[in-house]
Amino acid sequence: MQRRLSDEDREFQARMREIMTTKVPQEVRDKVRLGRLLGKDDIRAAHRALHAEGVAVPSWPEEYGGCGWTPLQKAIWNTEMQLAYVPPPLAFNAGMIGPVIAQFGSKELKDRFLPPTASLDIWWAQGFSEPDAGSDLAGLRTTAVRDGDDYVINGQKTWTTLGQYADWIFVLARTDPDARKQAGISMFLVEMSTPGVELRPIVLVDGHHEVNEVFFTDVRVPADQMVGEENSGWSQAKFLLGNERVGVAPVWAIKRRLADLKAHAATVATVDGTVLEDPLVAARIAELEADIMALELTVLRVAANSKDGRPDPASSILKLRGSELEQAVFSLGVDVAGAMASAWEPADEFVPPADGSDEVGGIPEWATHAMPYYLNFRKASIYGGSNEVQRQIIATGILGLRG
Repeated sequence: MQRRLSDEDREFQARMREIMTTKVPQEVRDKVRLGRLLGKDDIRAAHRALHAEGVAVPSWPEEYGGCGWTPLQKAIWNTEMQLAYVPPPLAFNAGMIGPVIAQFGSKELKDRFLPPTASLDIWWAQGFSEPDAGSDLAGLRTTAVRDGDDYVINGQKTWTTLGQYADWIFVLARTDPDARKQAGISMFLVEMSTPGVELRPIVLVDGHHEVNEVFFTDVRVPADQMVGEENSGWSQAKFLLGNERVGVAPVWAIKRRLADLKAHAATVATVDGTVLEDPLVAARIAELEADIMALELTVLRVAANSKDGRPDPASSILKLRGSELEQAVFSLGVDVAGAMASAWEPADEFVPPADGSDEVGGIPEWATHAMPYYLNFRKASIYGGSNEVQRQIIATGILGLRG
């Protein structure tokens, strides 16, 4: 593969680098660099800074904010964003429901929802998983029954990430109980303030309130807030999950985190020198660097093979391998931190050092984040479709294997 940039793409790279390093608030980028928790205002400020420069939703249709970039230019944008410690545009808006509405929505839905979705004037949440329907999403039990000009939704969703910030939620519900599982599902756009919608927090093992349960009790939703035709929701869900799986492999962020970890390892003393000089640690880092480079090239190939806004089926490979490598880097982080990794507090209770230093009680701040990140990202092999499901998709859909 030819990795040398043309003059045009070098100019494009310079422009992206300038946007990422000068337009996004420095305090937000510093939080990302130090591994600190981003709040609602931080995420919104970064997203809106990119939107103001016209680069928040580059893959959308150009009439709704897209940029018409080549796959390589999209990869450059993503690389420079992650290298500059810029949080990506909110995934639920930019990479999930936005592309779905653009692909399947009516003209009225596009005009109503795409502009505020691109600008983050609407914050979206994802209402897919249920207590008994996670990886087997087609087993969902939430129902939507037509009643005049409305649908009435009843059911429960879980693991709703950042739902506590959301203005709207996109919901999969069963509209035909007699159809086979995949055939009787529709997608709805529901305002979180609608009577009958109740959100309850779930506190994770790292102490962070990141996900939620959402309950729907006789929630009336206008019929024109259904995306596409009735019972077409499974096609929309597959389209959305394909986009999500590409995004689950943040290869350049993993690469940057490993580089930071390598630098940290050089500062941790052992009886024989530093942790970085330990042959086993050095070998693990070298192996991860090679694996991440292979993933980087695979991301570029998959991006180049995506057609008409539809993700390549090989996105399952990216999701599978990306989550494995992400978990491996966080696991290495705990090992590098050693006993220092036990000095951590729940994320919502962490207070940055008042003196601006990078130590907390004499322990480097990065080390205090090692264990919470390790625990939190055990989820990476489950969300976006579990890795077991991805292996099945790869076996049947790409390799053509049959049981």
